[in-house]
Amino acid sequence: MEKGQDRSSVVLMFSFLIFLGLISCASCITAEFKRAKKKDLKLDGKLCHLPASPAFGYAVAALVCLSMAQIIGNLIICTQFHSFTGEKSVSLPTCLLVISWISFGTALLLIAGATSMSRRQPYGEGWLAGECYLVKDGVFLGSAALTVVAVGSTLGSAFVIIRERQVGPDRNVHAKI
Repeated sequence: MEKGQDRSSVVLMFSFLIFLGLISCASCITAEFKRAKKKDLKLDGKLCHLPASPAFGYAVAALVCLSMAQIIGNLIICTQFHSFTGEKSVSLPTCLLVISWISFGTALLLIAGATSMSRRQPYGEGWLAGECYLVKDGVFLGSAALTVVAVGSTLGSAFVIIRERQVGPDRNVHAKI
């Protein structure tokens, strides 16, 4: 009974992480299409004005979901890792975890910068030093791809650790005849 409960809880946690990753990715894609365009920019001499973009809300949702997925995924890995002793396979989960954190950090920076630019930029204030900035094409799409890599590699690392824990380092999967 406990093995079935353990398996169902792992499936539930993995499903939740996949859901968060999909929401984050979809929010990034939606933000790409809702971001401010050059036609939205208003110039008055040297002063510029850019209205708030609907991409702001989608980008915030992407940041929240991606951060939650990364934190929860790493908690799963940490709770499973204490009983994982397979020396040969430690390198694969570790590599996947490093890829996950690099992808997460890069996506976080891209989304945060683009989110900041998606806010209202009033005349004379702009985004930085009184100048208005637009989010470049593809920034949110690149973030969506990095989101998929981050969540996927976190899930991969957790899967390898959980799988190795179930099989065990001293047990052979294939019986010798």
